Amino acid sequence: MEMKNNMVLTITISGLLIAAGIAIPMFMPLKVMIPPASFTLASHVPIFLAMFISPFSAAMVAVGTTVGFAVGGFPPVIVFRAATHILFATLGAFYLKKRPDIHSSPVELRVFSFSMALLHALGELLAVGVFYFGGNMSELYYQQGFLTSGILLVGLGTLIHSMVDFEIANVVKRAVFIYKK
Repeated sequence: MEMKNNMVLTITISGLLIAAGIAIPMFMPLKVMIPPASFTLASHVPIFLAMFISPFSAAMVAVGTTVGFAVGGFPPVIVFRAATHILFATLGAFYLKKRPDIHSSPVELRVFSFSMALLHALGELLAVGVFYFGGNMSELYYQQGFLTSGILLVGLGTLIHSMVDFEIANVVKRAVFIYKK
């Protein structure tokens, strides 16, 4: 019975995180705009919180937010970028499950954050690259070239954005005690 209750709780929290993961990019007023890219503060926090819960939760939140963006009519490149979150979130959650003690080491947690941010940025860069080289991006991307609009804005921008959102998620996690000690 306890295992069933834990699964119901995990599914419920994952559903709430999916809703937050869809709502934050739509309504968050704190955005960094560096045309042609934009970064919404805390938009990845629900995914990171799900990673702290379980691989199942991480995968479900990443899939759910991707579907939410598709149904919400977001541009295909945004949906594709969201889909790349499935990989880094699930891999990161498996690592956290294997290493629950990482939460007690600030240095190891920052190394983990950087590793996840790097994987996150590479995934999003690949997604943008597919659209960029397929001729399916706005003219502003092509005016600035792939080095600036792709590698610097999307790649480096996502790396930084991911690490900031990870820190926010870590603060929230500690405040609500959603991970196992």
